[in-house]
Amino acid sequence: MADWIGINRRARRCYGFDEVALVPGDKTINPNEVDVSWAIGKMKFDIPILAASMDGVVNVKFAIEMGKMGGIASINLDGVQTRYENPDEILDQIAESSPEEATKLIQSLYLKPVKEALIAKRIEEIKKHKVPAIVSCIPQNAKRFHQIAEEAGCDVFIVQSTVATVKHVSSEYKVLDIEKFCKESRIPIMVGNTVTYDVTLELMEIGASAILVGIGPGAACTSRGVLGIGIPQITATVDCAAARDHFFKRKGKYVPIITDGGMRIGGEICKAIAAGGDACMVGSAFAKAFEAPGRGYHWGMATSNANLPRGTRVKVGQAGTLKEILLGPAKVDDGSQNLVGALKTSMGSLGASNIKEMHDVEIIIAHSFQSEGKVFQMNQKVGMGK
Repeated sequence: MADWIGINRRARRCYGFDEVALVPGDKTINPNEVDVSWAIGKMKFDIPILAASMDGVVNVKFAIEMGKMGGIASINLDGVQTRYENPDEILDQIAESSPEEATKLIQSLYLKPVKEALIAKRIEEIKKHKVPAIVSCIPQNAKRFHQIAEEAGCDVFIVQSTVATVKHVSSEYKVLDIEKFCKESRIPIMVGNTVTYDVTLELMEIGASAILVGIGPGAACTSRGVLGIGIPQITATVDCAAARDHFFKRKGKYVPIITDGGMRIGGEICKAIAAGGDACMVGSAFAKAFEAPGRGYHWGMATSNANLPRGTRVKVGQAGTLKEILLGPAKVDDGSQNLVGALKTSMGSLGASNIKEMHDVEIIIAHSFQSEGKVFQMNQKVGMGK
């Protein structure tokens, strides 16, 4: 499993989306007849794709539209939606700033305190439209924000940090007792992010309702460059899925894992599900939607860190409506639209009738998978050459 990288030091090989491929089985299924639904506890969702808790991706309007289509989108409670009565003015400033000014501007704009009244207001605005309200915040704010969110009708609460663990040590601030937090909550608690078997198992043991998998793969995240940490998403998903399956075998409780970050196109979502993901959390692909609040820009959740930003603002452009990106019809040739259609077609071609059967398809290492036979696309920068 591991190779020597020097004297007395070994490292194992890990794999990302571009290095693997999915192998068709001995039957195929009509894509219109496969089931892509998944569940968190007693809550069932038609589409296994979540829009990331990022200010350039999700606002109230976006969450409502996503919910009506059968998916879920999470509001960032540490972001501009809860710091400003009129976040559109702030989003305009961010979109209009130069690349040199963007990070400094975001840092300054995020210094304004969160208004607790806006937490309840945003959730109530979503719930008026009879769709799920999902919110996210960092562990330091979780206890305070959770009480407000729960009372306002929140359906799922996400506690999200760069690296999530059960055992966190700090003398500078009060550490969240994540086990007590999960057990006392009346709504499901999703926890992230992690990339290892052991931590995933520990988080499930203390009562997490779902786990986010991924450190650093997002389009706007710079954690891998700034901190040097992370595991490529295929290996991370496989490892965390193994923990989920072991926990289910021992406890009889199925805790879904969500591959979070690094998926730009349909094929990568298909590979994440095949690697063991029950669903995927996507940012940059949705930031391209006309309905997204980022005006064609996307930035990481840690971009606003005053001391060590671990995200940046990137221009993704505006490519289509949310419906086109999620459900089609696709108007582009690179796989970035009709993500659900791509998943259903892939599952049908692989003979997987539901998400759990998709977990059993054969995966191979295929280093030339993206480029084999694609010389014209690469030269002309179309299709897979973009």
